[in-house]
Amino acid sequence: MASAGEVSGGAIPVLILKEGTSRTRGREALRLNITVAKAIADTIRTSLSPKGMQKMLVDPFGDVIITHDGATIMKEIEVEHPTAKMMVDLAKSQEQEAGDGTTTVVLLAGELLSKAEDLLDLGIHPTVIISGYRKAAEKAIEYLNEIAMRVDWKDKELLKKIAKIAMGSKSIRVAQDYLADLVVDAALQVVEERDGRRIVDLENIKLEKKEGGSLFDTKLIRGIVVDKEVVHPRMPKRVEKARIALIESALEIKKPEISSKIRVTSPAQVKDFLDQEKQMLAELVEKIAAAGANVVFCQKGIDDVAQHFLAKHGILAVRRVRKSDMEKLAKATGAKIVVNVKEISEKDLGFAELVEERRVGEDKMVFVEGCKDPRAVSILIRGGEKQVIDEAERNLHDALSVVRNVIEDGKIVVGAGAAWMDLVLKLRNYSVQLSGKEQNVVEKFAEALESIPKTLIENAGHDPIIKLAELRKAHAEGKKEYGFNIYTGEVEDMYRRDIIEPERVLRRAIESAAEFATTILKIDDIIAAAGKKFEPGKGKGEKSESD
Repeated sequence: MASAGEVSGGAIPVLILKEGTSRTRGREALRLNITVAKAIADTIRTSLSPKGMQKMLVDPFGDVIITHDGATIMKEIEVEHPTAKMMVDLAKSQEQEAGDGTTTVVLLAGELLSKAEDLLDLGIHPTVIISGYRKAAEKAIEYLNEIAMRVDWKDKELLKKIAKIAMGSKSIRVAQDYLADLVVDAALQVVEERDGRRIVDLENIKLEKKEGGSLFDTKLIRGIVVDKEVVHPRMPKRVEKARIALIESALEIKKPEISSKIRVTSPAQVKDFLDQEKQMLAELVEKIAAAGANVVFCQKGIDDVAQHFLAKHGILAVRRVRKSDMEKLAKATGAKIVVNVKEISEKDLGFAELVEERRVGEDKMVFVEGCKDPRAVSILIRGGEKQVIDEAERNLHDALSVVRNVIEDGKIVVGAGAAWMDLVLKLRNYSVQLSGKEQNVVEKFAEALESIPKTLIENAGHDPIIKLAELRKAHAEGKKEYGFNIYTGEVEDMYRRDIIEPERVLRRAIESAAEFATTILKIDDIIAAAGKKFEPGKGKGEKSESD
């Protein structure tokens, strides 16, 4: 019998693949991929919901992250198996598109493949399962559009509730009311109209971290915080009615691009060279001052001599500002980024009520505040220790993302498993209309969706059999807003409890998980290069050496 990479040509085997290459084919390859996906889903399963367990992640350098944020867990764990890597990419995609629901999408993908394994055991061909899953996903999205509620995207109270839900499952829950206000104000400040659509670009909301203080010292700055200090001690540390110049090029004398030598025959010549350099820098600073600028942010360096002249003109200057910060400063202040200082004019300047250097913790930072209708803002995150502010940053990003979703889409659904159970009920009713194997496939898809409320119940420490039965009964009676209250353990109206979430989170999770599952079900051959052999026993993607 021919081994991997060989074709039996009569009595002589023909080598096709490189020596040491491993190959897994047919149902064995499919079941191996399903096993890996289930292992990853099981790893992250217990972290779903506010009562979910946390994971301690230790990197190769010994740094510790304690979190139950799905995106962070999937990003930080190191996996080897290609299917596991695909699940990490799946979580990243959900994070980028919806900003939340990363645990949900990984769990759902694992469940879809687990149910597919049951169907394979019944003798149903993968192609039939793929077709059924796609049909079920399309119907689920159609039903989701029906049950989603239209809302006013300017409703601050509603947006605050959405933000609180996103942060409620995290360790910063103690400050969620306070932080939710900051999140909503920041998101509404940067809303833009593009091609007739509302856009909230989260790149325009800068999250700046600084250790010290408490979470309640976190502030929204209607402008930009730059983690730099004023370059010269004689420069003003506070400028009111600031006229701001943003300069991309260095305020230095450029060195020639080619090597050159200058013969100096007397000390006077050295002085002439230095005087000339000084004169050139003085002219650059005069140009800036003549334009009316009293604050300068430079993306590159500022020469010591230029600093001296800037200080003489009473100009506050900051150097080596990141490009991303320069772009945010432009959006916040209305300034234009100038490439050639010699061409700067008054119309290139931006405005802010106040630019000030302040000490924050052990460092100095420059605050640009009081901008006229800024299109970029900052949230300065404070906390007692690094782990707290790192977790706060992740949670604020999640909250900003879900608020963005509601502002852009204007659609919400009831949380706590209510929307999921409604979809399950509708899909089961739909499956009855089908015949043959397709009915089984759609029914299994519905079972996979039901795993989300089931996991919520399990992670809250309750019996999933009893509570799922209660939840099914409520929805069968038309109580669509009923979900599982993880704090009371009761099945009740969760809309009245303000447990809501963006429709986009569920939509993207269903679409992405279904696409992932169908992709995996299409694979019937795994060909791994030498040193990358994956064996059925290596469920979590551990690498084994080739024979």
